[in-house]
Amino acid sequence: MGAIWATRDFCLFLLLLNSRQSAALPEIRDPCAEGSDGCHIDAICQTTQGSYKCTCKAGFKGDGKHCEDIDECDLEYNGGCVQECNNIPGNYRCTCYDGFNLAHDGHNCLDVDECKFNNGGCQHTCVNTMGSYECRCKEGFFLSDNQHTCIHRSVEGLNCMNKEHGCAHICKETPKGGVACECRPGFELARNQRGCILTCNHGNGGCQHTCEDTENGPICKCHVRYTLQPDKRSCVERDEATTESSDHNATSFAEVDKRVKRRLLMETCAVNNGGCDCTCKDTSTGVRCSCPVGFTLQPDGKTCKDIDECELHNGGCDHFCRNTIGSFECNCRKGFKLLTDERSCQDIDECFFERTCDHTCVNSPGGFQCLCNKGYTMYGLAHCGDINECSVNNGGCEQGCENTMGGFECFCRPGYKLHWNKKDCIEAEGLPPAKPPSKPTLNCSKQEGGDRCFLTCQSQVHISSGTEDSYTVTCGMPLPCLADAQKNNSGLYCLGNVPRIKTTATFKSGTAKCNLKRSQEKLRESLNSAHSDSRFLFTENVQFSYVSLRCTSSGQRMRSRHGRKAGEEDGSSITAEFELDVNVEEVTESCDLNCVRRRSEKRLRKTIRTLRKSINREQFHLHFAGADYELSKSLGQPAELPGHCVAGQVLVGRKCVSCSVGMYYDGDQGRCVLCPAGTYQDEEGQMSCEVCPGPEGREVSKVVGARNMSECGGQCSPGQYSHDGLTPCLSCPLGTYQPEVGRTTCFPCGGNLVTKRSGSVTFQECETKVQCSPGHYYNTSTHRCIRCPMGTYQGEFGQNYCVACPGNTTTDFDGSTNIMQCKNRQCGGELGDFTGYIESPNYPGNYPANIECTWTINPPPKRRILIVVPEIYLPIEDECGDYLVMRKSSLSNSVTTYETCQTYERPIAFTSRSKRLWIQFRSNEGNSGKGFQVPYVTYDEDYQELIEDIVRDGRLYASENHQEILKDKKLMKALFDVLAHPQNFFNYTAQESREMFPKSFIRFLRSKVLRFLRP
Repeated sequence: MGAIWATRDFCLFLLLLNSRQSAALPEIRDPCAEGSDGCHIDAICQTTQGSYKCTCKAGFKGDGKHCEDIDECDLEYNGGCVQECNNIPGNYRCTCYDGFNLAHDGHNCLDVDECKFNNGGCQHTCVNTMGSYECRCKEGFFLSDNQHTCIHRSVEGLNCMNKEHGCAHICKETPKGGVACECRPGFELARNQRGCILTCNHGNGGCQHTCEDTENGPICKCHVRYTLQPDKRSCVERDEATTESSDHNATSFAEVDKRVKRRLLMETCAVNNGGCDCTCKDTSTGVRCSCPVGFTLQPDGKTCKDIDECELHNGGCDHFCRNTIGSFECNCRKGFKLLTDERSCQDIDECFFERTCDHTCVNSPGGFQCLCNKGYTMYGLAHCGDINECSVNNGGCEQGCENTMGGFECFCRPGYKLHWNKKDCIEAEGLPPAKPPSKPTLNCSKQEGGDRCFLTCQSQVHISSGTEDSYTVTCGMPLPCLADAQKNNSGLYCLGNVPRIKTTATFKSGTAKCNLKRSQEKLRESLNSAHSDSRFLFTENVQFSYVSLRCTSSGQRMRSRHGRKAGEEDGSSITAEFELDVNVEEVTESCDLNCVRRRSEKRLRKTIRTLRKSINREQFHLHFAGADYELSKSLGQPAELPGHCVAGQVLVGRKCVSCSVGMYYDGDQGRCVLCPAGTYQDEEGQMSCEVCPGPEGREVSKVVGARNMSECGGQCSPGQYSHDGLTPCLSCPLGTYQPEVGRTTCFPCGGNLVTKRSGSVTFQECETKVQCSPGHYYNTSTHRCIRCPMGTYQGEFGQNYCVACPGNTTTDFDGSTNIMQCKNRQCGGELGDFTGYIESPNYPGNYPANIECTWTINPPPKRRILIVVPEIYLPIEDECGDYLVMRKSSLSNSVTTYETCQTYERPIAFTSRSKRLWIQFRSNEGNSGKGFQVPYVTYDEDYQELIEDIVRDGRLYASENHQEILKDKKLMKALFDVLAHPQNFFNYTAQESREMFPKSFIRFLRSKVLRFLRP
């Protein structure tokens, strides 16, 4: 550093020397310009004749050589601030308590009318008060413990549901059957044990400026420049010296000059604050006025004006800037959150959260999109249901159609065989029976002292990727199921001549993470040797009809209820679904079908036990597409390639990208490869390509990279047919149509209807007698439009069918026109001992009509229930036809915690008034809404006082930032952790807290937790 300064001084010396030689002028040193003065960093250097002068900057005091900050807040009258004064280097800032806003003068505080925004969150009536507000209920109701919603009064018995309980605020039932009263935060219980006395801790005691607690309640006082109003709460500015005459503009310039000189001689900060709006300082030349941060001094040298920070560079805000008195606020667009620097906006990754989408979630800036796997369609905004292809023109099948999960199959009557196009039927006389597809086979053997299993899939393999560390592999064909809400409460009944066993099991895979990777060469060799070496006897050899394996990585994103990092339990779990056909040939006189089924179930349970051991030892592998794969990889194992992509994906830059349609992932080459001629692939992220349909021995396609069956080439186009579905083709004759490729027949319009031309593609080209509108289908027998029955819909004009609702959904009424009118009627939620949630059916889509749901939360001993309602959408037009109620039991007069029949976008948190909670949601046949998703947590009853102190404090809801916390699922997870176990508050570092929560919320929570935990 010394060398740098030496070089600098030397350069200055040469510069000065050169200037003297060239200009021949005498040396004039300027210490202020050179930086060689001895002024303090908070002083101003002024050059004088042959010297310089140091003067401390405004807001600092000293001789210029040494300057120190003036604490304006320590001066008389609190720096002019009527409530709180915050000193900052060289200046100060006035702030107000919760419930007040800073006035335009930067010093006074004005009451905020909370009732103007969303009625203050009150269900019935909101009444504004000085520094706060209160909710009131209509006659026949009383205010619940959360102080916002209202509950019906009862007249039976002396309990908290009785309107005569006498408690001013909160009523609690005692073990002996009586009642005990409590008060909201900021109030004290009166001597009669019923009333509540206001203190300065609530809304500043109702005082505009200063509040002082006494035995008889708070006493209000005003700042010295203000006087107390007759209401004993408000303050107004005192009358100052007589104002100038209104006609002062007519005064001569000479008189003005005399008055200015006279004021300069007389003006002092002791009189009328020197005329300054804000801070006044006496100087040798008169008074000097200054303004707090966020204000600027006007040309008159007296007045302070608010600075609109948003005018310059949008205040530094990423999205929106809103100017406030003395400051400004940044806000973000929907789908973004404000970071703790209170300037930047960050996209909310909705896909981070569980239950956002059923299948695949794709995040985007400010939003997200849910996608469904092939064979499924979207309903309820986020859910995926199986498409019943058979409901649309019989799935295109010439004879029979069977729906399956994620697909469908055509079948033929006896004497016919399914055509290669899998849709048409041809006579089977003299033809060899079709070879059934190979079934998925599980083989297990004892190797190296443990169980090693591998599942072989040779056909009907499908891979779908979920989140970054999860995927699903299916193999075989599930038992066909059809939706029929009229026949079965579950909405499903399954078909099949052969009885089938279905079971689901979940396996833990140690510390391995989900990662479908090709096995190493040595491993493949050992697996192959198991087939040929007689030493490796198969302990299990089971042929399944259908297997689904879903691998999900745990950890990373979760924190245990005890605050321990989930990284200590990182690993993966595999959820397996097995379908096994019962072997009818095993039926004997001594063992009927039920007996054989029980034997099969017993063998299956043994197989699952063996498989569990294999997976726990990470010795389970999958064989398909001519290669062996590991389902998961231990964290300690080296990666075979840079990056970490699941099967069917390739690394592009730093991102894993699925192989596109028309391609497959070649494990040998480690890249995506075009499907060879004669094959196609219509899905992303697959490991092999499907064979193009066509008769054996005939080369159909020379197309490479075919993306669907129609691109295989050589097939008849829509509107055409031929005897084998291949070229050359004929046009569909008049009165028929064909919407698909490669068909051997055309569909008749029916009802003697004709088409305008040959080669028609859809039924809509048939000349019907009337055109049916959406929600209807054309009946070719009666030639009338019929409303689509319940459980179906039709969104197009002029169709001859209705589409069945996907999965387990149905419609509220007949005549539906949109798939969004298909709704799941199952009551949602997960009820756990420590955390859980309840959810209206079909959430986040609109809930169905005439539904009734009940849930019961029964926490473990010595634990209480905390509920958060982030938002709830119930149509108010129905006059409480749809409602949500929470009470002690199903009895209407039992203690009620919460009930509502309205929409509230403002969040509310509250504790249950009873240890056990019975919850009911009902809807009528009127209007519908989005409904609700309400999380809850149970906490140790030793912390009851602290939890209630937090959730009953109005400051939790006063700030928009605080309200956003109760809606942020990620923050709620952390908040629940602290609320359920307050000692876990200290598990979060100060850095973590700053990154997660606004400063105001940290201050709010810290004060309560520390006050509670300190002895």
